Amino acid sequence: MRASSMQDFVVSAIEWLKGFRYIKFGLVGASGTVVNMAMLYLAQEFLFAPIADPRQRLYASLALAIFVATVNNFTWNRLWTWADRVKAAHAHHLHLETTPWQVLAGQFGRYTLASWLGIALQYGLTLWLSHSLHYLLANVLAIVVASVSNFLANDRWTFGHRAPK
Repeated sequence: MRASSMQDFVVSAIEWLKGFRYIKFGLVGASGTVVNMAMLYLAQEFLFAPIADPRQRLYASLALAIFVATVNNFTWNRLWTWADRVKAAHAHHLHLETTPWQVLAGQFGRYTLASWLGIALQYGLTLWLSHSLHYLLANVLAIVVASVSNFLANDRWTFGHRAPK
């Protein structure tokens, strides 16, 4: 193998391997979408049914659905998608005499802040699109748009701590 073709092979192999994290993120996101959609439906049709105005009910239902899905996604991304980086972060923070709860709270805070753009996009797009589409379809479309910004922010900031080489 020539040096340049070997280099091309290594670069493509690295890019291929990096794809697995995004696939995991996508699978977690898919589970979060199911959680979000189920919670949105249950809240809109049952939990917040006493709110007479369907538009007002949608505001509350959507906020609850996004919160529950965010907790679901944080948990699974932490345990699976970025598990290798979580271990490195714990080792680093334990060296700094930080408790595991402080590490967890810090990661959840960063996860939530890193996801704010995606959450705002999802919320705004869902409300906007629901004027012309069914609210569940509007929500799915908004989730797809928001997922890219969420992955990039969380990959680089929330779970960005890598093990020392």
